[in-house]
Amino acid sequence: MKKINRLIQEWPRGCVQISFYLNKAGYQKDLLKKYVSSNWLESMGYGAYKLAGDSIEWYGALKALQDQKCLRIHPGGKTALELRGFGHFIKQGKEAIHLYGNRKDRLPKWFTNQNWINQIEYASTNLFDYSNKILMSKVSIKNLKIKTSIPELAAMEMLYLVPKKQSFEEAYLIMESLTTLRPKLVHELLKQCNSVKVKRIFMWMAEKLGHTWVDDLDLSRIDFGEGKRLVVKNGILDKRYNITVLRKYGV
Repeated sequence: MKKINRLIQEWPRGCVQISFYLNKAGYQKDLLKKYVSSNWLESMGYGAYKLAGDSIEWYGALKALQDQKCLRIHPGGKTALELRGFGHFIKQGKEAIHLYGNRKDRLPKWFTNQNWINQIEYASTNLFDYSNKILMSKVSIKNLKIKTSIPELAAMEMLYLVPKKQSFEEAYLIMESLTTLRPKLVHELLKQCNSVKVKRIFMWMAEKLGHTWVDDLDLSRIDFGEGKRLVVKNGILDKRYNITVLRKYGV
């Protein structure tokens, strides 16, 4: 009984624990199975558990992936901006949660099989190398600290989804609120970003909106690629960045 009591006492509420992590702590498969049959724990699916009766949201499950499996999957894009207070134009309630990660990172089935309140949209991408520690910092979501994109990164991640999963117009409105981005970090991320389209949209919006931090960027050191990029169908071509933009914004 001492062992299960210690496990229950040390288990962070609202969080998932992964079997690999529990095994390393001395709780083997047969013991975990016993705890489930005794109604101390509940299975979340293969390889994941929660305390019996505990309520788990997406962030409590994501924390296990970040802390116990050391995956780089994180809230990014529009979700990260909302979590950091830039959500003026973002709908509340059951808004989709946008997660991002490296190409090799996959959400486990126990995570994707849950009936989360929010729809989970996961982008597995080579947009950035997410092993770079400067790209993220922790945000508290109901007392759980989750690694989340910094605003400069989140803005570019959001633009990565334009136009298929993110409208150009909403992205422009959200970018309008990003008046305090740090030019040093913006410059570094523009150098690291692997998408020509994202870099061009980002700079077009930033310049169009007149953000003062643009003046501190050295764009001569940024590779914007060659050729035109179709971003908005039936849009108008901006000749500086060679992308099509909404006609209402002109060039």
